[in-house]
Amino acid sequence: MKLAILALCAASAAAFAPAKVAQTSTALNAFENELGAQVPLGFYDPLGLVADGNQANFDRLRYVEIKHGRVAMLAIAGYLTTLAGVRLPGNISYDGTQFSDIPAGFGALSKIPDAGLFQLFAFIGFLEVFVMKDSANGAAPGAFVGDF
Repeated sequence: MKLAILALCAASAAAFAPAKVAQTSTALNAFENELGAQVPLGFYDPLGLVADGNQANFDRLRYVEIKHGRVAMLAIAGYLTTLAGVRLPGNISYDGTQFSDIPAGFGALSKIPDAGLFQLFAFIGFLEVFVMKDSANGAAPGAFVGDF
């Protein structure tokens, strides 16, 4: 009985011993020193989007991630503003629909006239193609002035 208890204690202690991990060399080691690579994961790319180590592709994905994060922050600020009841004065269309008649959130999509939705999406497309460029602030592509 004592021998069985001693064997169980030894086995459970071995479960908490650190395992030997083989050191592998991959193309992902090219990004181990980039901002955001942290211990214990290091550079984490579960989908393998930059598994080939392509620096240009990595810089493009980093730029897109930052841009989408900024757009999401603006969207939240706009949603909270309209949820608080702040609206533009006047009419949104010629049929007399006022900005104050438009609800906050996704409910607004069914209340905004079709021409207004077209203008909204056309303006967003214009910004995406002509304004929100990688080097829109005059910096070199991939350089994010003012960011960490």
